[in-house]
Amino acid sequence: MPALPTISALLPETRRYPAPPAFADQANVGADEWARADADPNAFWEDAARRLEWATPWHTAHRWEPVREREDGSLTVPKAEWFAGGTLNVAVNCVDRHVTAGNGDKVALYFEGEPGDRRAITYAELQREVARAANALTTLGVEKGDRVVVYLPVIPETIIATLAIARIGAVHSLVFGGFSTEALKFRVEDTGAKLLITSDGQYRRGAAVPVKANADAAVADAPAIEHVLVVRRTGGQTPDIPWTDGRDLWWHELTAAASDHHEPEAFDAETPLFIMYTSGTTGKPKGLVHTAGGYLVQANWTHWAIFDAKPDDVHWCTADLAWVTAHTYEIYGPLSNGLTQVIYEGTPNTPHTARHFEIIERYGVTTYYTAPTLIRTLMSWFPDGAPAEYDLSSIRVLGTVGEAINPEAWVWFHEKLGRGQCPIIDTWWQSETGAAVMAPLPGASTLKPGSATRALPGLSTRIVDEHGANVPYGSGGYLVVERPGPGLARTVWGDPERYRDSYWSTYWRQGWFFSGDGAKWDDEGDIWVLGRVDDVINVSGHRLSTIEIESALVAHPAVAEAGVVGVSDAVTGQAVAAFVVPVDAAASAELTPELRAHVAQQIGPIAKPRDVIVVPDLPKTRSGKIMRRLLVDIREGRPLGDTTSLQDETVPQLIEQIVGRGSRPRE
Repeated sequence: MPALPTISALLPETRRYPAPPAFADQANVGADEWARADADPNAFWEDAARRLEWATPWHTAHRWEPVREREDGSLTVPKAEWFAGGTLNVAVNCVDRHVTAGNGDKVALYFEGEPGDRRAITYAELQREVARAANALTTLGVEKGDRVVVYLPVIPETIIATLAIARIGAVHSLVFGGFSTEALKFRVEDTGAKLLITSDGQYRRGAAVPVKANADAAVADAPAIEHVLVVRRTGGQTPDIPWTDGRDLWWHELTAAASDHHEPEAFDAETPLFIMYTSGTTGKPKGLVHTAGGYLVQANWTHWAIFDAKPDDVHWCTADLAWVTAHTYEIYGPLSNGLTQVIYEGTPNTPHTARHFEIIERYGVTTYYTAPTLIRTLMSWFPDGAPAEYDLSSIRVLGTVGEAINPEAWVWFHEKLGRGQCPIIDTWWQSETGAAVMAPLPGASTLKPGSATRALPGLSTRIVDEHGANVPYGSGGYLVVERPGPGLARTVWGDPERYRDSYWSTYWRQGWFFSGDGAKWDDEGDIWVLGRVDDVINVSGHRLSTIEIESALVAHPAVAEAGVVGVSDAVTGQAVAAFVVPVDAAASAELTPELRAHVAQQIGPIAKPRDVIVVPDLPKTRSGKIMRRLLVDIREGRPLGDTTSLQDETVPQLIEQIVGRGSRPRE
């Protein structure tokens, strides 16, 4: 890493929300958990592991081989192992053991399709469906260690297939259903997948869209692919799908012919469970390998602790099932804890903007976990909160994930959806960490709008400069994970050296995992994530966080959403360009001087945007992240990169038209 000044931390936030006494009294985890974990972290994670069902107990909790320098100056690859000697079956822990415990009639999944179709699937029904799918996969020759790519929307078959793959010891890699053929092709070929599971079509924004042709193109030259298993989702609405006899098979036909009893095998804790690809916005995507035992332990415990999971909860994580957020807090965490959860196929505004409120009321959702971008969108649609006809009183815990949340959006979320009572669990973690690393404990933490507070029990983070020295409280630097948990990815698929170089080589002497994020401490030692280091803007040597500038803009009453990027400037090196979505759609460029002045007043003159561009929407992925690289491409007149993961692929073109008309302010 080049020697750079620490990140400027300028935006103050002083509002505090202590844990409500009534919530603290019934919370799963109290404030003493940190001290217990710090006294013996390995023993802490062993206690967490005992929450699961193991076929064979482990003999060694944790082994760690850090990066070392060889005699020739090269660096070794680190190696972590958790629960050595232990064996378990992930699907048994998520399904079978709850049926055995007498909870077979409990609803595991409430499915809401975008067109309005619905299913309720009990744990006993899920057990039978997973068994059929596991037997079906076995008839296709899928065995332990084989890779299966799943290219499906958010439907029950996606979860059933995922659990079936895990049940037989194979390795799954889920791919977002909106990804391009090329993105799917890369993942199929990189994993060496034997099987692709896809659908005839899927529903997107009110329309049935065929996807089978995309899937066929992706596997056309994949030498390892033996079969393509097709889920019928859109049926007659996407007729005449291409079909290759002998290779292509219908999911419903194959599973209907299979037995609904499957005898599970227990696998070693370090058996690969899934490969999760990073987004690939820079360089080719990295296939992060997560293993069965360690990952499930951290997913199970963190879900139980940070969401205060209770047996009667109805949990809803709004992420697409392909993202790591959904793997951990929409599949493995909630199901391993025996909860009921909601999965929804569609977009938040199909067919109307209150669709999420409708779903919360229909199923009595108690924990609602979503992205800051969606919260800001809901805030723009419903500044006064949900319309009175929707009863959201079932909600008791709110959560946010994906990127740092702006304080004003946090407060709206707390007051309008949480009635000023529900804790907000602001989680920081990554595809690499597998599960939450920093988050409040809702019965013990004092909440601060925009802060993920501090590392969870059993984990440790710190903020350092480029040399590894702690930066003082009140300032910013680079966020490192000093003590990762058992859910940490073990390697990059097929490229262990890339794993070392990407995450460990920067601070290898200290043995720290480098997150790639910037962050700041407050005066009490709580942490505020400032976004990717690559998203930091260097204005005349001052390193400014995009998140802080966006938060200042969103705090203005006229702004619903904001995306901030650094663009080239001949004088200052980089300049701040702000793309803002106004609360009032009729607002125009007259907001520019007011917003520039507002940022200067909130943060300081150095952070004042050079450009303020009023736009109708921002380019956002299905998981809710703003694709800032597209905003840079637009402002600097470069060809746009891949846009297939966007919620709405028309947004970049709309912004290009606005920028093309000229929107740079003049002093």
